[in-house]
Amino acid sequence: MAKASSMGSRRGWLPVALLLLAASLLSPQTAAAAGDAASGEAEHAVQQHSERISGSAGDVLEDNPVGRLKVFIYDLPRKYNKKMVNKDPRCLNHMFAAEIFMHRFLLSSAVRTLNPKEADWFYTPVYTTCDLTPAGLPLPFKSPRVMRSAIQYISNKRPFWNRTDGADHFFVVPHDFAACFHYQEEKAIERGILPLLRRATLVQTFGQENHVCLKEGSIIIPPYAPPQKMQAHLISPDTPRSIFVYFRGLFYDTGNDPEGGYYARGARASLWENFKSNPLFDISTDHPATYYEDMQRAVFCLCPLGWAPWSPRLVEAVVFGCIPVIIADDIVLPFADAIPWEEIGVFVEEKDVPKLDTILTSMPIDDILRKQRLLANPSMKQAMLFPQPAQPRDAFHQILNGLARKLPHPEGTYLQPGDTRLNWTAGPVGDLKPW
Repeated sequence: MAKASSMGSRRGWLPVALLLLAASLLSPQTAAAAGDAASGEAEHAVQQHSERISGSAGDVLEDNPVGRLKVFIYDLPRKYNKKMVNKDPRCLNHMFAAEIFMHRFLLSSAVRTLNPKEADWFYTPVYTTCDLTPAGLPLPFKSPRVMRSAIQYISNKRPFWNRTDGADHFFVVPHDFAACFHYQEEKAIERGILPLLRRATLVQTFGQENHVCLKEGSIIIPPYAPPQKMQAHLISPDTPRSIFVYFRGLFYDTGNDPEGGYYARGARASLWENFKSNPLFDISTDHPATYYEDMQRAVFCLCPLGWAPWSPRLVEAVVFGCIPVIIADDIVLPFADAIPWEEIGVFVEEKDVPKLDTILTSMPIDDILRKQRLLANPSMKQAMLFPQPAQPRDAFHQILNGLARKLPHPEGTYLQPGDTRLNWTAGPVGDLKPW
C-alpha cells in the first residue's frame, strides 16, 4: 500500500516556533470538548476554551425547531424501507445511512403530526441507497425506479402530492450526486435530477455551486459517521497534536479510472506525487486501526474530493477538533447558513495542491488557535452527527431548522385543480420501468 515516510520522522517536523505550536494547539479542555460532543455530554465543555460566533455557529445552530413546523410521514409499504435494511443490515453503517436514521428520528419526533391537514411538510421514507454490492458500496442504478415507484404510490393513495406536485414534500437523497443517482459525475450530469423531484426539497450530502445535481433550496447535510464508534476511539485529552497533516484514503482509483486524471479531478494524485516523501505529511492508502486516534493527534486533516466533493472525513475532522483542509472547488458544505466554514476550515483550490505545504506552514499561529477554539464549540460538533437516540442541536435538528426556515411556503406552491408541473414520462427509458 502507498505510504509516506515513517511516523517517527514526523515528531520533529518543524522549526522551533512550530514545535511550540504543536505542543500548544490542543489543550486538555479542547480534547474534552471533542469527547463531550461524541458522547452526548457537550453541555459540560469548558466554555473559556471554545469560541462562538454570534448569529452563526452560536445562535443558529442552537435553534429549537419544535413548535416551528409539523411533518407528516407517509406510511409506505415495507419494501421501500424496512425490508431493505432487513435484507442487508450493512446499510445502517455506511456513509449514506442518514436516510435511514432520519426516518427513525422523525417517527418519534415532537414535530411529527398524524394529521396531514395540519402538516407543513410531507416526508416519504424511501431508502434509495440500500442496494449494496458485495463490497458494501451502494448501487444507484435501481434508485430512480424505486423513487418513482414511491412517488406514484403516494400520489395514488393520498391527495397531498398532487395539490403541489411535491413542492411541500422533502426527500433524503444521500447518493454521491444526490437525486442525479450516479456515482460518476459525468453520467450524473447527463442524467440530471430525477424529473419527479424537481419541485420537492432535497436533503442531500452533495453540494457544488452551479451544478445540475444541486437544485436551489436544497438542504446540504453531513454524511453519516457512526457516533458510537467515534466515541469508542477517544484518546486522552492530554495527547499533543504531533502530526502536522493527516490523510488516509485513495490517491488513484485504477479500477474505475485506469488512465488517471478523472478521479478527484487529479487532486488526490497531486497530493501523493507532491507530498509522499514530505515529513510534514502523514498520508497513506493504509487505513489503520488507529485512524480515529491519529486524527486526534493531527493539526490539519485533509478533506479532498473523491468521486464526489464530500466525504465523512469532514465530519470526523470537526468532531475530533482537527482543522479540515477542504480541497474541492465550489463545494457547498453542510448547514452552511449556520456553520462558519470559512472560520473553522482551510480552503485550498485544486490547482494549488502542489503549494499545500507552503499554505499550511505559513498560517499564523493565532489563526490556527482560533480555528481550534471554534471547533471546540460543542454545538459545532453536535451538528455534524446523527446520534441514536437523537440529541439537541444534532444533525436531525439542523435539518428541521432548515425546513422551518423555508416556511411559509412561497406563492405558487399550491396548484390549481387539474394543473400539473411535472412530466411523468421524462427521463431515461430505463427509469420508467416498473419496480
